[in-house]
Amino acid sequence: MSLSLVRNQPYTLPLVERSPLRRADPRSKLALCMGASLAVMLPLERLVIFMGLYLLALIWARLLPVAARQLWRLKWLLLALFLVDWVAVSLELAVVVTLRVVLLTGIFTLLVSTTTPNELRLALERLRVPYRYAFSLSLAFQSINLLAEEWRTIYEAQRSRGAFAGHARRFSLRLKDWVALTMPAIVLTTRRAWSITEAACARGFDSPHRRPYRPPSRPARGAAMGWLDWGLVVGIAATIALLALL
Repeated sequence: MSLSLVRNQPYTLPLVERSPLRRADPRSKLALCMGASLAVMLPLERLVIFMGLYLLALIWARLLPVAARQLWRLKWLLLALFLVDWVAVSLELAVVVTLRVVLLTGIFTLLVSTTTPNELRLALERLRVPYRYAFSLSLAFQSINLLAEEWRTIYEAQRSRGAFAGHARRFSLRLKDWVALTMPAIVLTTRRAWSITEAACARGFDSPHRRPYRPPSRPARGAAMGWLDWGLVVGIAATIALLALL
C-alpha cells in the first residue's frame, strides 16, 4: 500500500468482515490481546521474535493494511520517542520503546477492527464482569470512532482556514497548526467524557444499590468457544511461555 493511499484512508477503523477473527469469540481475542500486551516486557531479542510472530498473525488475520495505516498516523510520535530515548539514554532503549508502541498499535488494531462494542460487552458479561463496568468499557470502546470522526472534522475545518498548507513551511508554523488542531480536540474529548459521566451517574451507575439502568437479571451466556478460539488462547499462552523460558 502506497503512502498516499494510507494517508487518504479514513480515520475510523471499520470492521474487517473478511478477517478470520470476525468469527472468533471476543473472549479469545481479549486473551490474545492481553497476552500480546504482556509481551512488551520481554527483552529486546525475544521481543523482536514475538513481533515477527505477531506480524504473521496480522497477515493471517488480513489486518496488516489496517495496522500499517495506524502506524503511519503515529509516525511523528514514534520518531520523537526514538530520538528522545536515543539522545537521553541509549539506542537500545529507543529501539525497545519504539517496538513496544508498534506492538501495542497492532494489538489495538486487532481488537477494534474485528469486534463491535456490543460483542465486547457480551464477552465481558460472560466473564462475570459487573454490568456497569462492562457497559462503561463498551461505551468507551464505541467512543473511539466517534472521537476519530470529530478529530477529522476539526482537521478539515482548520485546513479550510489555511492550516497545514504545503510541506515547505517552517517547523514553528506547523507546530502552531497542530496546536490549533489539538486544543479543540482535547476540549471536545473532555466535554464528551463529562457528559457521559453525568448521564451514567443520573442512571445510578455510581451506586451499588440504586440501579435504575436495569442490568440483566443473570449474566449473559453464549455458545462455548470453538477450536479457533481455543487455538488462539493456547497459541498465545505457549508463545509467551516459550519466550519467557528462553
